[in-house]
Formats: sequence, structure tokens, C-alpha cells
Amino acid sequence: MTTQEKKDSNRLVKIAIEALEDKKAVDVRVIDISEVSVLADYMIIAGGNNVPQIQALADAVTEAVEKAGCPIRQTEGYDAAGWVLLDFGDIIVHVFDAKNRLLYDLERIWRDGKMVDVKEF
Repeated sequence: MTTQEKKDSNRLVKIAIEALEDKKAVDVRVIDISEVSVLADYMIIAGGNNVPQIQALADAVTEAVEKAGCPIRQTEGYDAAGWVLLDFGDIIVHVFDAKNRLLYDLERIWRDGKMVDVKEF
């Protein structure tokens, strides 16, 4: 990954985090997966308390990241909203309810990636 690509990814992560925090997401985590996967550079994991909030979180991230010039490639799980996946290419955002976050435990699955403090963005 070039320095410019890293800066672009970091900018998108910052935008996504701000959108999540604005809608009161729970326990936002960022994992740098650029060294262990070709899927994306970063994975963002966040929680919501109920279906309307999870959908609002997904909507806010989508709107903010697309406004920054990065169209969404794919959305999964929006209607059920137990786990919403937002794929923007360089970043992937997961928004979970508490039950599904515990069940799927992406932080454990992607432990080979580097956990990054959200404050770094």
C-alpha cells in the first residue's frame, strides 16, 4: 500500500468513526487488516442498542463516507439489523447488536490484524 492509499484509508476511517460517534455507537473498534488480508485496509466494528439505532448508524456512515467520495460497494443485513455490513472497499464497517457482536466476535477472528485506538484517527 502506498503512502497516499494509506492516507486515503485513514481519512475514510476518521469520517466513519465520526459518523458512528455522532449517532452514539457503542464500543467502536478499529482493526488494521492491511497486513493480513486483501479484503480491505481497515475493519471498523461498532455496536448499537436496537434496530432503529443500528440502521441510523449504518445510514450515517454510508452518507458520510459517500459524501467523501467513496461509494458503498455492498450492504448486507440492513433490514434485520442484527449485523449490518458496509463494504466501501478500503474500509469495511460492521454494526452489531450486543447478541450478534458477542456471537461472531470479529475482534477474535481478526486478532492477526493490529488493533488501532480510534483516537489515532
